[in-house]
Amino acid sequence: MTPKERVKAAMDLKTTDKIPLMCQFSLGHILMQLNISPVNLWFDKVTFTDSLIKLREIYEFDGILVSLHGHNPNWKEHIVSITDIRNQKQVELASGDKIIFPNNDLPYYEYKNEVAKLNISEVDLEDLPQILDYIPVSSNLHFQINQNHKFDAITDIINSVGSKFSIHGEITSPFDYFLDLLGYQDGLMALMMEPEKCELILWHFTKLITKLSLEMCETGVDAIKISSPFAGAGFISPNDYKKFVLPFESQIALAVRQKGVHIYTHTCGAIGDRLETMFDSGISGIECLDPPPLGNVMLENAKERIGKMGFIKGNIDSVNTLLNGSDDDIVRDVQDIINIGTRDGGFILSTACSIAPAVKREKIQLLRKIVDNI
Repeated sequence: MTPKERVKAAMDLKTTDKIPLMCQFSLGHILMQLNISPVNLWFDKVTFTDSLIKLREIYEFDGILVSLHGHNPNWKEHIVSITDIRNQKQVELASGDKIIFPNNDLPYYEYKNEVAKLNISEVDLEDLPQILDYIPVSSNLHFQINQNHKFDAITDIINSVGSKFSIHGEITSPFDYFLDLLGYQDGLMALMMEPEKCELILWHFTKLITKLSLEMCETGVDAIKISSPFAGAGFISPNDYKKFVLPFESQIALAVRQKGVHIYTHTCGAIGDRLETMFDSGISGIECLDPPPLGNVMLENAKERIGKMGFIKGNIDSVNTLLNGSDDDIVRDVQDIINIGTRDGGFILSTACSIAPAVKREKIQLLRKIVDNI
């Protein structure tokens, strides 16, 4: 099997010749491994795509997740200055806003003038975005989607290595866009105060995300990941999940599956109380399944409960095992994960979440050695 065929077989719940291996790169890990400009990694499509391709080669992964798309080829025109401040890059934009770029993590955004989040009572549905032109990456941090170059990063990687390796795109869940609009605390409060209006906002974003997802399918991606990090037990109950997450992600999943493309959900933290519910959306698989102490999922329990519903992608602890563990710890933990995960197929070996920034290269390379020795 080629790596592409191997990952597809796992997503199809079929037998593979060997265990598929594919982890998500955090931007911090890319920066620490490749020693490149954080400004270029964020803004420049070629720097970003070349970095993904190079690290995949270094780690011998079977696929690549393209987590950002829509790079503006004229990004430099919007920058007034780039300054070095305490081992960080400070970018001043034409708007007067600033973006601070560490060398080991996501950038963070500073507004020239304070921007207050809307209260749920202040939201006018007619004023919501009519075009999805941003990705809510983190608090106050948007990645702008250039409408004329919406999927260039994805198509470039597919054209370069997509015939051999599995290439996955990424979209962000409606629940994330909702929380980004109102702010995390106020957004969660709004679910209790004005649930009907919250649902209308969620449906609005769902329509936009569904359209984006269907367009992404046309690029030839092998799968699409729904980034839904705030839908775990640390934020909402199972009942609220069924009301404010499941219906909306279900519409997206159904649309993508009708195109013959696999789609899987990435939810961080504690999801042990909603594993079956997540599959009720019609997704092909689940990524993360964070083990304790980061989450509460025991892989053996998860495999018994959902192993026949779809594929599992996980669940190596990137912090306690890869970052802080010894080589012996890694071998022991990963072998246990493989022994459990590969029962009856439908398993892709991966870090639970993305690779933590400071994980050493040799520890990730050890994963390939473990897989090849089995």
